[in-house]
Amino acid sequence: MSMPFYVSPEQAMKDKADYARKNIARGRNTIVIQYADGILFVAPNPSRALHKISEIYDRIAFAAVGMYNEFENLRKAGVRYADFNGYLYDRGDVTALGLANAYAQTLGTIFTESNKPYEVEIVVAEVGQTAERDQIYRITFDGSVADEHGYVAMGGQADRVASALKERYAEGMTLAAALGVALGALTGGQENGDGTDITAAQLEVAVLNRAGEHRRFRRLTGARLEALLAEARPAAASDTAEKASGTAEKASGTAEKAGGTAEKAGGTAEKAGDAGDEAGADSGS
Repeated sequence: MSMPFYVSPEQAMKDKADYARKNIARGRNTIVIQYADGILFVAPNPSRALHKISEIYDRIAFAAVGMYNEFENLRKAGVRYADFNGYLYDRGDVTALGLANAYAQTLGTIFTESNKPYEVEIVVAEVGQTAERDQIYRITFDGSVADEHGYVAMGGQADRVASALKERYAEGMTLAAALGVALGALTGGQENGDGTDITAAQLEVAVLNRAGEHRRFRRLTGARLEALLAEARPAAASDTAEKASGTAEKASGTAEKAGGTAEKAGGTAEKAGDAGDEAGADSGS
């Protein structure tokens, strides 16, 4: 009987992690960002039925990237967890941290014990009474949990989008300003990175509104989203123009520096020529 092919545990884990990362990177980015009155969720998603952003409980929401059927199973499990604990104990006992830990345990078990890991990355966010009490947790395919602050980017070009968010993000932004920052980050790799090429029909947008009563989750669609996009785009365009101006100034400064270096080199060459002339005159005498 032939011996089974041996793969070390380290190599098996690495292969599963690479597989999950590669497939998650194929998805479109999802952004979660804090603003003055709550937490904003933005995802490119033309589907009106298959949601990447959903409500879990009164003040808790869920966002995901990756395989839809897998993160939809996680969403349903989260809703059951929240309903059960809220009914058995108290509604205040249902927290984003508890839900994030439950997701981390599930994803960690699947990653270590299953041949194929879940190809998902999720965020669980809870809006608090104040911005300081907001909670945003990012859970990766292997069950790792990260406590995030301000903003989170998941999906295909997460590093590039997160870098753009870092440059544009500011605490206490209005909803329109936060949406403008998100649009600018999503299109940051394009020449016109101001979000003007993204329409309301291509976006899935939702908020956890701190001022809401009981249920804080609300989807932004239709005329409300169109108006918000119209308000957000000038801010995104202004930010892009300011960034372009700074790049132009930097390029101008580099050109001036290069010009000064050239002048200095010319002066040095001229000085060397004069020295050569003097040496020639000395030799002639």
